Parts: sequence; structure tokens; C-alpha cells
Amino acid sequence: MDWIATALGYVLGSIPFGLLLTRLIGIDIRQVGSGNIGTTNVLRTGNKGLAAATLLLDAGKGAAAVAVGRELGGEMAAIMAGVAAFVGHCFPVWLRFRGGKGVATILGITLAAAPLAGAIALATWLGGALATRYSSVGGMLAALACPVAVWFLTGDLGWAAHLAALAALLIVQHRDNLSRLAAGTESKIGQKAK
Repeated sequence: MDWIATALGYVLGSIPFGLLLTRLIGIDIRQVGSGNIGTTNVLRTGNKGLAAATLLLDAGKGAAAVAVGRELGGEMAAIMAGVAAFVGHCFPVWLRFRGGKGVATILGITLAAAPLAGAIALATWLGGALATRYSSVGGMLAALACPVAVWFLTGDLGWAAHLAALAALLIVQHRDNLSRLAAGTESKIGQKAK
């Protein structure tokens, strides 16, 4: 059952909601701003409603993968499904493995794994983004908060270790953002694509 959960998690995670939603208004999000299919780039279209929907759906697919895995095979299957959903979001086969960076998805996974830890990670994301006006900074801080909060609140080493690996991958996915932050050229929240 673990492998079925993993496969289902990947399929759920690989649904490119940002791309699908922006197509409804005649935009290919891959041609906007950073070209990323995630919430921050959808926000650059100026459509806050679609950005919010992308955030909720990308988080929801991570949470759904964990729930499906748990139902199919218990906690290890839930972990594998959650990891697979994150990988599917970042590397969807349908988009030649060029997906999002995984912030909303790791938050959804963490909320499903340990709701209070997920709430702390979500608050970290909001606080970091509001304080710096950089979505990338908030996202990376939230990703780092996920395994730490899970470990301190639940003591579950399995979840904490896997979330730490996802957080590391998420930071690698943000390498261009880190370069722009260092150069002072990173876009701030609310800046429309040029």
C-alpha cells in the first residue's frame, strides 16, 4: 500500500493548479514574471483571487496526499504520499519536470501531519513575508519551521526527518531567489510582472 500511496501522492502533487487557473483568464503563467506556476507568480498577474485559489489548492493537494496515504496504509504511507506530492509539485511529469517551488504544498503536508506544527509554519510564512515583503523569504523560513515544529510538538522523528529533507529541497528550488536577494533585485510582494 505504501507504493500505491506514493504514486497517488505524486499524481495529486503534480496537478499544476496555478497553470490551470490562469489559463481560465487566458494567461500562460509560465510566460509571466519568473515563469513559476506557484502562488507568488500567479499574484504577479494582478489577480488576487486566482493567487489565493492557487495557494489553497496547492496546500490542499499536499494535505490530501497525506490523508489518502494515512487511509491506505498508516503513517509511513502518509509520509511517503506527502513526500511524493511535494516532488510531484516541484517536478510534474506533465510539465517536463518544471513545476513550482513547493511552499504551499509543504505547508499543506505539515498541516495534515501535525495541525499545530502546520499552523506555526503558516504563521512563520506570513510573519516572514510581511516583515520583509519578500515571499521567498517567508516561504523558506516556513519550510525550515515545518520539521522543527513537528519535532518539538510531536517528537515524531519520521515526519521531522522527511520534512527536513523537503525543506532542503525547497531551499535548493529557491536558489535563483537567493541570488536575487543577495543582489538586491528580488521582487517584493504585490509587484506586478513587467
